[in-house]
Amino acid sequence: MPQIRLNGCQFHYTDQGSGPPLLLLHGLGSSERDWEYQIPALTPHYRVLCLDSRGHGQSEKGGAGYSIALFAADCLAFIEALKLEKPHIVGLSMGGMIAFQLAVNSPQIPASLTMVNSAPEVIPRKPKEYWMAGKRLFFAHVLPMRAIAGGLGKLLFPKPEQQHHRDTFQARWNENHRASYLASLRAIVGWGVSAQLDRIACPVLVVSADQDYTPVEQKREYVSRLGDARLEVVDDSRHATPVDQPEAFNALLLSFLQEVDAERTLTHEVDPA
Repeated sequence: MPQIRLNGCQFHYTDQGSGPPLLLLHGLGSSERDWEYQIPALTPHYRVLCLDSRGHGQSEKGGAGYSIALFAADCLAFIEALKLEKPHIVGLSMGGMIAFQLAVNSPQIPASLTMVNSAPEVIPRKPKEYWMAGKRLFFAHVLPMRAIAGGLGKLLFPKPEQQHHRDTFQARWNENHRASYLASLRAIVGWGVSAQLDRIACPVLVVSADQDYTPVEQKREYVSRLGDARLEVVDDSRHATPVDQPEAFNALLLSFLQEVDAERTLTHEVDPA
């Protein structure tokens, strides 16, 4: 599998298919393996690259100095090193936060953004939000990874027929490097770029599960503050929408990407300069 050294860290990535570049960014505690249901649908149309964020998957582990800004800088370095011109970027949960940060810092880079069950900030503002953030941080620091994996597996895939997803998720989650996982979680809490959303210059698709951690209305609110943006809600889905509803998600994503590509082609033909 390909490896690349960027910003003092060794990264693992995959590179499959051909066509316009499409970069997939996974969520907290996950890896490029979580896109397994998207790869067959996307590679006939796109050059699909999946990057393991530092501290995740087969990338180098650590745990010191992690931040969403650092993860975004890693992604930018990856895009530049592989000479990816105007990549589409898809981010799930933490991956969406990384994509938000990259697009705010370097609005000229992405051709489009697709945010899946994500947000432009994770800043507690109400007593209940402080309580939830504190509880999550506390239990993440005191429980073993196996216990965290078991609880999250049941939360994400509660149905009897989802046993395979539960087993797969729990096994993968249990492989996490504890210090890196905790450092990544701490990087999320308190992060935000909500005040800079007007810097995002590309089309944005926001995908929300109907039963995500955060309500659909929260996504609707930030979509209203973006320029060229739309919200799509996937029914009967939780936080891992690309896994629990892959066909619906893939159809939404491909339709959006092909629409953006068609518009870019038309614009180029009208104004080749």
